[in-house]
Amino acid sequence: MTADTTDPEGRTADPAGRRREQRGWYFYDFACSVYSTSVLTVFLGPYLTSVAKAAADPEGFVHPLGIPVRAGSLFAYSVSASLVVAVLAMPLAGAAADRTGRKKPLLGVAAYLGAAATTGMFFLEGQRYLLGAFLLIVANASFAVAMALYNAYLPQIAEPDERDAVSSRGWAFGYSSGALVLVLNLVLYSGHESFGLAEGTAVRICLASAGLWWGVFALVPLRRLRDRPAVTAAGEGRTGDGENGDAEAGGEGAVGGWRQLVATLKDMRRHPLTLSFLLAYLVYNDGVQTVISQASIYGSEELGLDQTTLITAVLLVQVLAVAGALGMGRLARSYGAKRTILGSLAVWTAILAAGYFLPAGAPVFFYCLAAAIGLVLGGSQALSRSLFSHLVPRGKEAEYFSAYEMSDRGLSWLGPLVFGLAYQLTGSYRDAIISLVIFFAAGFVLLARVPVRRAVAAAGNPVPDRI
Repeated sequence: MTADTTDPEGRTADPAGRRREQRGWYFYDFACSVYSTSVLTVFLGPYLTSVAKAAADPEGFVHPLGIPVRAGSLFAYSVSASLVVAVLAMPLAGAAADRTGRKKPLLGVAAYLGAAATTGMFFLEGQRYLLGAFLLIVANASFAVAMALYNAYLPQIAEPDERDAVSSRGWAFGYSSGALVLVLNLVLYSGHESFGLAEGTAVRICLASAGLWWGVFALVPLRRLRDRPAVTAAGEGRTGDGENGDAEAGGEGAVGGWRQLVATLKDMRRHPLTLSFLLAYLVYNDGVQTVISQASIYGSEELGLDQTTLITAVLLVQVLAVAGALGMGRLARSYGAKRTILGSLAVWTAILAAGYFLPAGAPVFFYCLAAAIGLVLGGSQALSRSLFSHLVPRGKEAEYFSAYEMSDRGLSWLGPLVFGLAYQLTGSYRDAIISLVIFFAAGFVLLARVPVRRAVAAAGNPVPDRI
């Protein structure tokens, strides 16, 4: 048996072995992206809202745990609650992974918990809105935790000069699977009568199939990725094996996770410009994530569009997001990443304004809005990540990107909460969608105030010609 050798950073020394791990890593994005597109973006919002409305009282309210909630706000509130759960769970999972070196079992637990909850959505029918809210919270929180563990593999499977390419390929795998499954969903949903299925049954099959897809293709990364020994502060490997090691990890995992997060934030105080960018990103990314998750419910409930139109619109977003990212990348080479992101935030604001005035029952205008979202979606997120990479002090990449992941996945709960409250108070989805302008306006102002060239220099990194 050949000994497995790694470099000091834990990367596989054998190039062929590293390529094998990279190919396995791509497939987790391929596995889980169908949840983000088919479930969260297209089907679950309108369907869960219809289930809640069927259970609502004459005033249009449901009463989970005795709390009056307008049926149309249930989905937004559930998304917000799931992200609060994710914020609590991610430091625990991260601490356990760091202390034991066993990211893969934790990734497997999070992935299959999310896949099982998504598959269980097949049983969401009638007036089972509480079941739907519970499954959404479990699935979405598991998705966020698994993504944090998945991203933590990148420094271990790729050399510094190949990480951009490896990360981009994983992103492309995810968009390709999302588009492929949406096409299959479109065929099933549009032709449900020819398949002898009721409309609700077709939706439930689409929801459950996303969970099955997630679970099946997650087997590939779980077979090909491997764990590395945990690393102590002195840089020595620690396996975490044995009763004492496991007890220590289990007993101190929660405290250790929060201690690590607090320590990272304290360290960021020595780099206030990096922290300023992270704050700006947290704010405008919350708006981006909320638009993505609430667009389908706005299209169905406020604009009266059918599911076929919504699926086609999301497919359009998926395709144009790739082209938009490439196009914004070219703009960044000419004008710098910061200016390009600021321009995209202005476009996001215009998109929300146009959405507010969008006429009901007009799918062509909704497609135009979807095309605009696609053109700025991929680019604004990709450039934000690349810009942040310049602001990270050398040797702090893992912990700083952990905080970035918390901002990206775990802290995007305020937007859905604002959306849900706006609808709760006004009963209008138009008021709810325009309320999100505050996130893009505030994010624009916060980002504009960050002197990125000085921030890069303060982090001890070389300043690019254009940034």
